[in-house]
Amino acid sequence: MQNGLASGELSMVVGLGNPGAKYARTRHNAGFIVVDELAQRWGVPGWQKKNEALYALDRDRRSLLVKPQSYMNLSGPPAQGLATFYKIPPQRILVVVDELDLPFGTLRMRAQGSAGGHNGLKSLIAVFGTGFPRLRIGIGRSHEGDAIDRVLGPFSDEELRGLPEIVDRAVAGVEIWRTEGISAAMNRVNGTNVPKL
Repeated sequence: MQNGLASGELSMVVGLGNPGAKYARTRHNAGFIVVDELAQRWGVPGWQKKNEALYALDRDRRSLLVKPQSYMNLSGPPAQGLATFYKIPPQRILVVVDELDLPFGTLRMRAQGSAGGHNGLKSLIAVFGTGFPRLRIGIGRSHEGDAIDRVLGPFSDEELRGLPEIVDRAVAGVEIWRTEGISAAMNRVNGTNVPKL
């Protein structure tokens, strides 16, 4: 298919977050939330565990969904283990991650790049290099408190009302990347798309 993943190639979508109920609805877990929504929509049979990661393989879509369970700062090695096992190169690994420096609800897709201060991306770059695509989901900075409080804090009631629409757009971005490639996904995803809360 033009600009998309070649037929038969396996792709991998890695959602970043922290495991456990304590972190389930925190802003830092935006990547987990999007990957969970993909799993639900695709009707994957269930999550399995390998190399400190939960994963679900959708054979029809030739896609592997991954949620590292080693905590954010150590996300790289579990993702690398699955990528190695399934022979998936970095350019076919899309990482979904929260972004403090984007306004809440803004999405930004890139083919590659730096960590931008994100510890989860730093860990992935340490094992894959910088050449993997990533979808950043803006969580916005707070005028009160520090960055740690912001990322590890739960979504506000107002943010929760806007979250389904944000997740819908993120899921659509993943699907476009998977079927049409990174250029098409960037063209559709990037831009001013901050939800009205």
